[in-house]
Amino acid sequence: MSKVEIDALTAEFFGAFDNRSGKAADVARIRRLVLPGGVIVMTGPQFTVYTVDEFIEPRRRLLSDGRLVEFSEWETSERTEIAGDIASRFGAYRKSGILDGEPFEGGGTKTIQFVRTSEGWRIAAFAWYDQP
Repeated sequence: MSKVEIDALTAEFFGAFDNRSGKAADVARIRRLVLPGGVIVMTGPQFTVYTVDEFIEPRRRLLSDGRLVEFSEWETSERTEIAGDIASRFGAYRKSGILDGEPFEGGGTKTIQFVRTSEGWRIAAFAWYDQP
């Protein structure tokens, strides 16, 4: 059952950024999915370590101010290992949307660390790498 729950949590995480067909992205749900002290890391030339709130706010603005529309991202493959109350997922993903009027597509890799809490599985940390 744990893998099914982790799959659902991961899908809900990716879905938080979806604003296709005029729907409002629900980036605030990240607060429910990630532990309050969770660590979020963007790799690459703009290497950044975020708190949950530091991660949410600029994405909420970008997905609601009209600059980024018809956006979604989705997992294309994954490998999940579960040991008791901890789990680790390593997966490839794709994304697409229209940024400042220009269509774009991209992808990369995300790694997500999960822990089982009294309320179920939550994300303790995640990091991503966008392919150039």
